[in-house]
Amino acid sequence: MSKENIISHGVMLNAYPDSIGNNLADTIAMLKRPEFNNVFSLFYVLPTFFNSDLDRGFSVIDYNLNLDLVSKEDLKALEALNIQLKFDIVLNHLSVASPQFKDLLKYGNKSKYKDFFINWNTFWEGKGTLGEDGIIIPNKEFLDKLFMRKSGLPVLKVLFPDGSEQPYWNTFYQQITYHKINTSHLDQLKGLTLEDANAVCNIVNQAIENNEDLSALNFENVQHLKAEILQIVNKNRSYLGQMDVNANSELVWEFYEETLQKVSDFGCKILRLDAFAYLHKEIGQSNFFNKPGTWEHLERIKQIATKNNLTLLPEIHAEYGLHLHDEVAEQGYQIYDFFLPGLTIHTLENENSKALLTWAKEIITKGYKTVNMLGCHDGIPVLDLKGKTVDGVYNKGLLEDGEIEAIMNKILDRGGRVKNLYDPAGNKISYYQVNATFFSALGEDEQKLLLARAIQMFMPGIPQVWYLDIFAGKNDYQSADKGGSAGHKEINRTTLTQQDIDTGLKKNIVLHQLELIRLRNTSKAFLGTVKINDSEAHQIDISWTHENDFAYFKANLQTKLFSIKFSENEITKTWGF
Repeated sequence: MSKENIISHGVMLNAYPDSIGNNLADTIAMLKRPEFNNVFSLFYVLPTFFNSDLDRGFSVIDYNLNLDLVSKEDLKALEALNIQLKFDIVLNHLSVASPQFKDLLKYGNKSKYKDFFINWNTFWEGKGTLGEDGIIIPNKEFLDKLFMRKSGLPVLKVLFPDGSEQPYWNTFYQQITYHKINTSHLDQLKGLTLEDANAVCNIVNQAIENNEDLSALNFENVQHLKAEILQIVNKNRSYLGQMDVNANSELVWEFYEETLQKVSDFGCKILRLDAFAYLHKEIGQSNFFNKPGTWEHLERIKQIATKNNLTLLPEIHAEYGLHLHDEVAEQGYQIYDFFLPGLTIHTLENENSKALLTWAKEIITKGYKTVNMLGCHDGIPVLDLKGKTVDGVYNKGLLEDGEIEAIMNKILDRGGRVKNLYDPAGNKISYYQVNATFFSALGEDEQKLLLARAIQMFMPGIPQVWYLDIFAGKNDYQSADKGGSAGHKEINRTTLTQQDIDTGLKKNIVLHQLELIRLRNTSKAFLGTVKINDSEAHQIDISWTHENDFAYFKANLQTKLFSIKFSENEITKTWGF
């Protein structure tokens, strides 16, 4: 497929730089194998490609190459394979270890980057009540509108040089590590005997080991020094966190300018805008896709992207009934088809194609430019399928709530994990996604996986393929259990060894998937028109045609058998699976 058609019609691999072997070079070695010849034209490399420290890459320190995993030679090798790149820019936040936030921690209010991030108390000043912990609780009419990705207020308190603790907006993950102390840390405390110092160290260190609330500690006969002791303990802590940036700061936009030019120089062609809908924040709004502010930010990013020859892919998870995907698509942007994974599972489990094909027809009728997937680095979306009440009117979802619950329960019965959304008080308000490998979500049925892959390859849009799905990866419970607060995601992130690749390439489920992907990636039929043909509810019938080239897909959902008839060099071929 020619370079001009790759962005709109090629197939995209999706992986971390170290998903296969030890680094990106090992993935490239796999792509050079004959079994992968002409299988992929694009590669979405996840953001551990850059320097990062939390949330498996989405807490970016800086957008320089992570030299532990990536080299300039890797970029040249991918270019030689005619594989174009897709990267992330995480618009909403940067790591606490970023140069900008480290400067803020070092210089406090004197930092050049004082307004680069969002001081929570400054933002809400005069709009709430100061709590006992020194954090402003917004007035109820404002608090009720906030959209939370985790329980509690989205705040991380950090220590400034003047000894004060300042709360900064932190929508996503954070991790605070308290380090054990010894008597030398307490030397500055006057009147503290060595015996008392040893006792304090024992109390503090045991509390840290047991993950206890340090503010509740009783230091017995030196209780009068508690505030000073806790200050010492706090100075000895370290942070990880994704700190929200302040889009009202021109320094932030200068940073975006530098970053988009940098990723373009690395060979990026498609730039995924991670968490962009959280960027615009305004009192009295929800902090998620505020309008018109979000549109204004998006247009400004688009102007920078155009200068750098980048195609933007805004990433947004929201209920279908909210129709935000419609709004983004109407502005000419590519959109993620987060609906396909759940619809595919629903279709296969219920032997009914109605909901799936209704969505496929909408894509075609409305001319959406989509990137779709089955599995991915995150989870199987379920919130996205829901209906939503807007201005008192209920907009239907792609599935009914009961049908969505059935999908979730089926995946959970097969070992999946669930991720929910919360209100400011920490109460669950909605399910968000289910975490499982796509193979395990399908009951580890190879024929279902193969049929799911065929469905994806014949859907409109750019197919994005998770590396682990190619090899029919199973749920990784060990990694999920030890993964901490984001452990549910690790269930679908198993690193494959060279031995895994060798073994996998002897299996029909792997080789047949590669055949399907290669057809989608190379056939000129997919440069043309897609049609959803009339069929019974237990069937799928999709055709692609372009001039004299064609590809027809027919499936029986009851038997899970399917056939593909296609042209190749003016010869008609038929595959049966």
